[in-house]
Amino acid sequence: LVHESKETAAGDIFPFRNVSLDWSVRVDDLVSRLTAHEIIDQMAYGGGWDAGVTPPIPRLSILPYSWGTECLRGDVSENSTGFPQAINLATTWNKQLVKAVANATAYEVHAHYNLFTKEGLYGVHRGLSCFSPVVNIMRHPLWGRGQETYGECPYLTGMFAIYFVHGLQGPSTARYLNTNAGCKHFDSHNGPENIPVSRFSFDAQLSEYDWRSTFLPAFHACVNAGSYGIMCSYNSINGIPSCANNRLLTDILRQGMNFTGYVVADDDALVSIHTDHHYVQTNEDAAIVALQAGVNLELSDSPEATMFELLHQAYDEGKINNQTLIQRVKPLMYTRMRLGEFDPLEMNDYNKIPMNIIQCESHRNLARQTALQSFVLLKNHGNFLPIRNPSVFRNVLFLGPMSNNPVQQYGDYSPIVDPYYVTTPLSSLQDSFANTSYNEACLDGARCLKYNQTDIIHYLKSNRFDLIILSLGTGPDIESEGNDRATMNLPNNQ
Repeated sequence: LVHESKETAAGDIFPFRNVSLDWSVRVDDLVSRLTAHEIIDQMAYGGGWDAGVTPPIPRLSILPYSWGTECLRGDVSENSTGFPQAINLATTWNKQLVKAVANATAYEVHAHYNLFTKEGLYGVHRGLSCFSPVVNIMRHPLWGRGQETYGECPYLTGMFAIYFVHGLQGPSTARYLNTNAGCKHFDSHNGPENIPVSRFSFDAQLSEYDWRSTFLPAFHACVNAGSYGIMCSYNSINGIPSCANNRLLTDILRQGMNFTGYVVADDDALVSIHTDHHYVQTNEDAAIVALQAGVNLELSDSPEATMFELLHQAYDEGKINNQTLIQRVKPLMYTRMRLGEFDPLEMNDYNKIPMNIIQCESHRNLARQTALQSFVLLKNHGNFLPIRNPSVFRNVLFLGPMSNNPVQQYGDYSPIVDPYYVTTPLSSLQDSFANTSYNEACLDGARCLKYNQTDIIHYLKSNRFDLIILSLGTGPDIESEGNDRATMNLPNNQ
């Protein structure tokens, strides 16, 4: 007999809330109390839209849970400390620094979570389960998401993955996780986004050697680091969609790498199994094949686009069995349990993290230190840098669309950064010189599709400058998720 409380009929707490029991015993007890249809709902609503959360289970006093949180280099979509983009983290060559960035991010994510929990707010970016880090290999330089990666080296990417996972999750010996990592996108995902074909239908053709030597090692490193989550990708691998790929998700990941966590399908990846890859005949088939291959949790753009909801009918018709559902939901409940959800609040020190840690001085100093270490100096002719005597440059020009464009310099997947703490080349350096001028040159910002070369040439001829600081680049207007670069050249006339 189960009542709508934390207690059993005998007056004792449910075993899954008994902190003296082993984790496995608690998980088994919790899952044994769920119906098959409750399990399906826990797997179907991983988020993807603003209000997307797993539904509560009132009779067990289980609250909703927000799975969809992004922690690439700061608490994405929240007012948080902004750290350099992942590709810049790679250029630091500093594992401990990368770990520190992940750890600072985790503390700010948990601070927001504590506030949201107190206010009873749920939804995207309000949980503790990070869809980070991105450990894909940047093999193609035109890929719009290359900036989110650590570059082209499988070894370096794997090493940074280990330290980032440790930074997000905290000490492996601790009772609770600070946040949990979720390495993505598994596997062989390095573009395209939209050029020349859609990422939703792309089929990565690769040899067994290339697969195992290039694209799998970083994920193996994530698993060895203890990552609780892995996100399967949109693309197919040699004709089989990643999120329906039994060899990838079961044979390689769970048996070969000994992964015991949860696999979450990328946003709308399950519907793409049918509509874009044409791997199965119906949406229900897509849900079934993904479940059987090893997917535990689905992201989708809306409740109506949730394929796992179709498992309700499949279960009633005997197409899937209860044991498979139990196996798939256990890693989800174990993760939530290790994040402290079912224990008294006072037992978990992470629940005491205050909001004043957001963009605190130590985190801003860490962001500054990371930015300094990420600079790449290609050439320093005549040891011109550093500029030791700014006074010799009487007239200085800041030229180019990135000279004073903070939104573009953030990159994709940026936190919402307090403008008070943001600097640009112009704002940070203009006070170092006696007389400075600024000309964006491009009339439409980073896209640089509107540009009058004659005017710029005339401007430079009619003004004498002792030093020109030129700031060029792409920014998310040119390359980002869903948006590949069409050319290796700088945008248009830059």
